[in-house]
Amino acid sequence: MSNTDWSTLIIYLSARCCLLVLALLCFKAMREIPNNIDTGSSTNYFRRIDYIKITIFGFALAALWSSLHSIVLPLRLLDFVAESEKNTYLGLLTFTGLILAMAVQPIAGAISDRSGFSWGRRRPYVLLGTAVGILLLPGIGLFESYAVIFIIYCLLQVSTNTAQGPYQAFIPDLVPEGKRGLASGVKSLLEIVGGISLVRLIGYFMGRYSTGEGVFWLWLVLGTLAVVLLGAMVATVLTVKERPSSGSAQMPLLPTLYKSFKIDVRANPDFVFFLISRLLIFMALATIQTFALFYLKDVVGVTNPATATADLLIAAGIGMLVAVYPAGFLADKIGRRPVVVSSGLLGALGILVIFFSPSYGYIIFGGAILGIATGAFMSSNWALATDLVARGEEARYLGLANLATAGGAALARLIGPVIDFFNSYTPGLGYQVMLGACFIYFMAGSALLIKIKGRR
Repeated sequence: MSNTDWSTLIIYLSARCCLLVLALLCFKAMREIPNNIDTGSSTNYFRRIDYIKITIFGFALAALWSSLHSIVLPLRLLDFVAESEKNTYLGLLTFTGLILAMAVQPIAGAISDRSGFSWGRRRPYVLLGTAVGILLLPGIGLFESYAVIFIIYCLLQVSTNTAQGPYQAFIPDLVPEGKRGLASGVKSLLEIVGGISLVRLIGYFMGRYSTGEGVFWLWLVLGTLAVVLLGAMVATVLTVKERPSSGSAQMPLLPTLYKSFKIDVRANPDFVFFLISRLLIFMALATIQTFALFYLKDVVGVTNPATATADLLIAAGIGMLVAVYPAGFLADKIGRRPVVVSSGLLGALGILVIFFSPSYGYIIFGGAILGIATGAFMSSNWALATDLVARGEEARYLGLANLATAGGAALARLIGPVIDFFNSYTPGLGYQVMLGACFIYFMAGSALLIKIKGRR
């Protein structure tokens, strides 16, 4: 990286640090804002609009990461990495960032469990983490160096996961137990809508950018994502009604960090099986999402991989929308496990369709099958997670569940060098190996869920 790049990076980060100090001052001042919940209200009273309030932030996070991982980062890396090594560099970048996500989410969740802010345990972290993330987003377009993009991306993962860890606890904190399956379904529904609502627009903008029509299109993408993230954060902070916190703002750091990752395997074996299964299935889903653009470009030969990837994600998203609400309903009626296991097997079927029919039309069809599987899995699997968490430590356990999500997504990226290795011998062979691995992930993840005995 040149001296100019380093100087620009130092100036950029210094400016962001100044803005961060201002955000911290606002954060400190807002500690005195009274909590906006009616403490005399019944815990069983939960209005329809409340489901939206506690899950809208997931919409923005899904829009952000779906756009970045599937379209923006793959095309951005082609600006400064070799064509023959693009899968390797993309895998390394996203693997490192998601490893950081694995560490940050449960830590932030555990710290929020013990926090004692007058306006809630979770919302302060949503505010702070999102503010930092918005400040970091422009760095993706500002620099022309893989090393600097690497740093910006990792910092973005840390900041947004500082917000996401505590946010995940809204459902067990605020939703009556009998309605958590429905709440999980709404959460998954908004995440699906977030993941697909902007992707066609982002694909169009990035298609214009990748064909050399100007950096304006890249900045338009980053600005759109920042506005969506800001809007969802403001809506969450102002409308979610948390219960008064009994935690303390002063907590021992090292014991908290240690306990963040501690699981009593003997006392809760079901949760361990759940984590491993979730990791494997998210490995399959993340592999397809991450390398879809390069697969469509190299194997199918589409002329505009950005819009083709967007169309694939939309097909998958429609399938998810079809499945997510019925799956949450069925999870409450017949049990979580049958729905989750079936979704994993359906995902394996979608992989087989893509593997044996590598044409664009069949790939879209296979993507729709994967979408149905993903929607059913996300809804029912998260409901299962809320059943298995230890009471009083909901944010920490759900942070660990998302550790499995991030871990699966991170490990999926390690197949990038494998793809490039096999492609160097036979063009397209690496992508066949990738699809075979995804099939194995789905089948193994489904089998592990059968071992969960403590819940239906």
